[in-house]
Amino acid sequence: MKKGSDLSVKIEKLQFPSTGIGYAEDKTIYVKNAFPGQTVTGRVKRKKEDYAELKLISVDERADYEIETPCSHFGVCGGCSSQSIPYEKQLEFLSEEVKELFREANVDTGEYLGIQGSPNQWEYRNKMEFTFGDEAKGEPLSLGMHMRGKSFGILTVDECKLVDEDYRKIIRLTADYFREKDLPYYRIMKAEGYLRHLVIRKAQNTGEILVNLVTTTQIDFDLSEYVKLLREQSYKGNLVSIIHTENNSKSDAVIPEKVNVLFGKDYIRETLLGLQFNISPFSFFQTNTKGAESLYSIVKEFMGDSEEKIVFDLYCGTGTIGQIVAPNAKKVIGIELIEEAVEAARENAKLNGLNNCEFIAGDVAEIIKTVKVKPDIIILDPPRTGVHPKALDYVIKFNAPEIIYVSCNPKTLVNDLRVLTEKGYKVIKTKVKDMFPNTPHAETVVRLIKQ
Repeated sequence: MKKGSDLSVKIEKLQFPSTGIGYAEDKTIYVKNAFPGQTVTGRVKRKKEDYAELKLISVDERADYEIETPCSHFGVCGGCSSQSIPYEKQLEFLSEEVKELFREANVDTGEYLGIQGSPNQWEYRNKMEFTFGDEAKGEPLSLGMHMRGKSFGILTVDECKLVDEDYRKIIRLTADYFREKDLPYYRIMKAEGYLRHLVIRKAQNTGEILVNLVTTTQIDFDLSEYVKLLREQSYKGNLVSIIHTENNSKSDAVIPEKVNVLFGKDYIRETLLGLQFNISPFSFFQTNTKGAESLYSIVKEFMGDSEEKIVFDLYCGTGTIGQIVAPNAKKVIGIELIEEAVEAARENAKLNGLNNCEFIAGDVAEIIKTVKVKPDIIILDPPRTGVHPKALDYVIKFNAPEIIYVSCNPKTLVNDLRVLTEKGYKVIKTKVKDMFPNTPHAETVVRLIKQ
């Protein structure tokens, strides 16, 4: 076995996130996006004394439980990884992977309440970010997702099943229009070109649609014809916003250096568990609306009777969780680094007539030093990297009787739980919530109490 060589291996078990494990030449072999029962071929990308990591090239023998995939892009598009796995089996795998992380970290799950699936397996996303590019050098302009196994190839995903027909229509129309105009896409290595991204948001409960075209300023192009074209279409939803984001950054991320409203307003409105939320083009909002309603209902259920309690919502984003629990709390204090998100949280609290919410902008690790009131419940909903060690130290010092931890990354979750349990907290119950069907990701909700 050499680095760069190809190897065939039978996958025997899984670890998070959807990484298949097999054995060959006295080594443990790890292959991302491979599943038990499959025989796969992969290229050795890392080789150590007792293990190797392969980059998946092909599935040579399918597992006996696999099914035909409904999406024509599956296997070429880098978006979904498990469409060929029946949904109940996806949930079973995900649940076992999370439990195994707890076991390996020697962290108790408390009462394990299993996994709750997404209300919808298909067409569940309320936001998608698509990239302009081409499938290969010299090919026509494409608009969609990065191709699996290719650094720069972009596949037009106008049949994507994670979004509804309104998205698919806008992708087709946009790709066709700019292909006809023969405008260059942005090439990261050369830092040259015009077309960068297309970001579409659609509120699932209200149907409001926002289209955000992201370009450089290297070409001065009149977008009025494109706007007219979008507005002339009929949609299942309601197109309320078209914006143009200017982004000359060398990063591949969508960075709003300047935002121009070309039509309508600069936000969409969504409803969630009876509350209203204005969602700006760049604010964080759970990408699965129906799943978010289930997720936040789990949080409320874990909190129980909390009407006389002060709740801290740390890493609160636009304050979604805090506002949903506010009617059942004495006071909610939300802390979030991103100023625009905090401003949105304040506006949304006003919109919902919630006068017991306070949102503070700043680094959680710094702001919580200055907060004078003591929390009865702390809700932690950190980014994938988990809670910053300094912030976790202050969380512990608050000595809150109860913590509800909502995690989008169970790997960092178990690390933080190990620290919390060492400091006197006990895990009472754990529930996994699938928010991203057909992908390796999940949310996990944990309730802890101070002993």
